[in-house]
Amino acid sequence: MQISFLLSIILILWLGFFGGQLASRMGAPPLMGMIIVGILLGAEVSNLIVPSVLELADELRTMAVMVILMRAGLGLDRDKLLKQGNVALRLGVLPAMTEAIAISLVAIWLFKFDFLTGLLLGCVVSAESPAVIVPGMLRLKSLGWGTSKGIADAILTGSALSDVLVLLLFSLLLNFLAQSVVDSYALWLLPWQVIGQIILGVVIGYLGAKLIVWLVIKQQWTQNTVQDSLITATLALLVVVLAEQFPYFSGYLSAMAMGFFLIEFNPPLARRLRIEFNHLWIVAEIFLFVLMGATIQLKVLEDILFPGILLLAIGLICGRTIGWYCATLGSNWNWREKLFLLPGNSAKATVQAAIGAIPLSQGIPGGEIILAVAALSILITAPLGAWAIPTFAPKLLTQDPVDPTKTTITTPTILLAAIDTSDLAIPVLTKVADLARRSNGEAIVIHVTNTSSDSEITHLQQLTSQLLLDIPHQFLTITGSIPEEIIRLAQEYQVTDIIMGKRGHQTWKQVLVGSVSQAVLETSTIPVIIVEQDLKYS
Repeated sequence: MQISFLLSIILILWLGFFGGQLASRMGAPPLMGMIIVGILLGAEVSNLIVPSVLELADELRTMAVMVILMRAGLGLDRDKLLKQGNVALRLGVLPAMTEAIAISLVAIWLFKFDFLTGLLLGCVVSAESPAVIVPGMLRLKSLGWGTSKGIADAILTGSALSDVLVLLLFSLLLNFLAQSVVDSYALWLLPWQVIGQIILGVVIGYLGAKLIVWLVIKQQWTQNTVQDSLITATLALLVVVLAEQFPYFSGYLSAMAMGFFLIEFNPPLARRLRIEFNHLWIVAEIFLFVLMGATIQLKVLEDILFPGILLLAIGLICGRTIGWYCATLGSNWNWREKLFLLPGNSAKATVQAAIGAIPLSQGIPGGEIILAVAALSILITAPLGAWAIPTFAPKLLTQDPVDPTKTTITTPTILLAAIDTSDLAIPVLTKVADLARRSNGEAIVIHVTNTSSDSEITHLQQLTSQLLLDIPHQFLTITGSIPEEIIRLAQEYQVTDIIMGKRGHQTWKQVLVGSVSQAVLETSTIPVIIVEQDLKYS
């Protein structure tokens, strides 16, 4: 069967999604299932991804990395980051450098590399993966693990800075090895280039955030959240792409800084964008990891499997661990929190997939080994990191209150509607349907059947089904004290709002609020919405 471009995209999205869900249900990280799907769809197995899709792999990965970095920036906490600024800065330099040096020394022994080629391999392997680390850290922030000391913020920022340093050093070494000439002057300029890329990257992120706020808030060029996200995502992607063409600043850091400054300039806009970028990541994640799996060359792994595992283990234990220890010296982290860096800050995936094949394509001696070790590092550390972050966080970190202004807290909207057989049942159900549609919520409709007949109850059930046709809902009939039962069920189902009529069967016009409504208002700790016959509410 002839595989078309569109069919390949459908297979990537469809099978990637279900592969991730299957892995999740088996207790493994979803990305593991997506990588396996990519391997099965790739040229090594079934060859169901057309070459034209694989040619776009780098561009699709760039888009996915932009999404994840914007999510990271929109989730940073300035106050926590200021407290851990020194730690974040050291995490951006020391662990990657100590691991790269350790790997270069081991590569000299295992693969007979010279020092510069070994260091090139060290740069490829020591880069940290935003595709694994960012979602993991954002999830910890949403659950409150380590938030009081800003541990997730320090890891997120340190990871971004680390990739800036590693990618710049990788580019410099690649030029040295390709020309067979070592320019000592360029090597001396390396620290200044890193500093310049970081500063310029932050400045461009600042200006980008200013431009977004000016367009979206002040000039009101957009009319809804989707358009807000379109403007923001395209500008962030433009910055990342321009950084590849003009390598004077870090595009990755600019994207993260853009999200960070949006929180400072306009928190309501940042909150809306945070939700939308979470949605974008659902699709971007599938493309990122399925295509990553599709580009892995399984045959190349055979010869270097055990030496590669040994190299990765030594780089982690003897290299990166020393960097972690030095980076956290003098901080207020306890030994458990320092130990969390082992699972929380060691995953490899995105950068390895992006640069692992470059030395081979440029004819660098040992390029095939570098590519194989990069692939091996993805297969081993990406799923381990994605599994270890949520597994060890509860064991090593303390759970603190969550700041809803810096992270997305997903709480389902559950509305409780209390109705009787009066004419107010229709306004109450109509109001519930309106609120549920606006919040994508669900409803629980209760009726206390102390005096109701079977036909009246059946009528209320039919009315509920009709007015809440497109709303997930339950209809419950109970007996007992009406106010007490309403409060009890509201607490049992952890509803967000209670909606009820103003008077029910009472006909006295001078009564402002019925006795049942008044009792619920006085005793409920949950917000209560009172509906009148003309749909007014309070």
